[in-house]
Amino acid sequence: MSRKNKVMLAVMLALGVVIFAYSVRNVSWHLIAGDIAHLKWGWLAVAVGCMVLSLFLESLVVHTLVRNRVAAHFPLRDAIRIPLVEQLFNGITPFATGGQPAQVFALLQSGVEGGQATSLLLLKFVVYQTMIVVNFLICLVAGFHYIADKIHVMAVLVIFGFLIHFAVIGGLLMVMYWYNFTRKAVHWCLLPLKWIVSAERFSRIQEYLILKIDNFYQESLQLKAQGKLLVKINLLTLFQLAVYYVIPYFILLALGVSNVSLITVMTMHVLIVIATSLFPIPGGAGGAEFSFTLVFSTFMASHTKLILAMILWRLITYYLGMFAGMIALVVKPRRITAPED
Repeated sequence: MSRKNKVMLAVMLALGVVIFAYSVRNVSWHLIAGDIAHLKWGWLAVAVGCMVLSLFLESLVVHTLVRNRVAAHFPLRDAIRIPLVEQLFNGITPFATGGQPAQVFALLQSGVEGGQATSLLLLKFVVYQTMIVVNFLICLVAGFHYIADKIHVMAVLVIFGFLIHFAVIGGLLMVMYWYNFTRKAVHWCLLPLKWIVSAERFSRIQEYLILKIDNFYQESLQLKAQGKLLVKINLLTLFQLAVYYVIPYFILLALGVSNVSLITVMTMHVLIVIATSLFPIPGGAGGAEFSFTLVFSTFMASHTKLILAMILWRLITYYLGMFAGMIALVVKPRRITAPED
């Protein structure tokens, strides 16, 4: 990690402590201690297990893509490193922008060529974004009657977040299915830059984007030709997200809150994740905690349990991945020495 990243990690950990301290400022420590003492640790272990399983399923997507496209002997151990490193850098960069380059770096450490690593991760990103939208639509349809009275609270954030995810998917799918048009569209969209930057810099930017589009298109052609592979990574990602979205349900069960529907909780969590993705602070710090307490206050009469649920949720879904990423970052991968066609 660079010095800047280490500073950001320290800042985010400190900010987390401040947010948690602020959240419990009006809560009795005696009541918190009582709720912790009465936690159903088995359900809490299931919640942690869901997060671990979610990360493992993501590593299976990486493992499947790399073994299929780069080297059949790519070890699962090294594939597990990738989502963990991603979690760390997503958590310390605004809008989670550091996760993608961190994954590329981790694959480079394993011996995957830079262009291939970038293209494979773009494919993974397309599938991931697509499944986020699919999950959102499924949960919205299945649980709309449960959440109709809550949607208005974060309507603007949820709708805007959904449109951003949808636009990203649309752009990448255009590369896959309307390649020539997309190249021309990128050229047209870049034309206003000529008025702002030098001709030399404009040329570099254009060449860089076209190269990325070309690489992604070539990889997508091979992926589209392998229908079974495409179905497999889509199903893995869909299951990965479903397992992740169910985590708050088991946290509520651990706190003794049983008068909730699984579909309701999953739907609420989807809305929270969509809305939180718009907050520019790394990890959505502040916004994530606020969104959780706002949405789940409906199910919990006890304010103490609500705050404790939020803290447990953040520890499991945010800080657990970051700490695991710190460990993964120092683990030396087994470098691929002989890529197979």
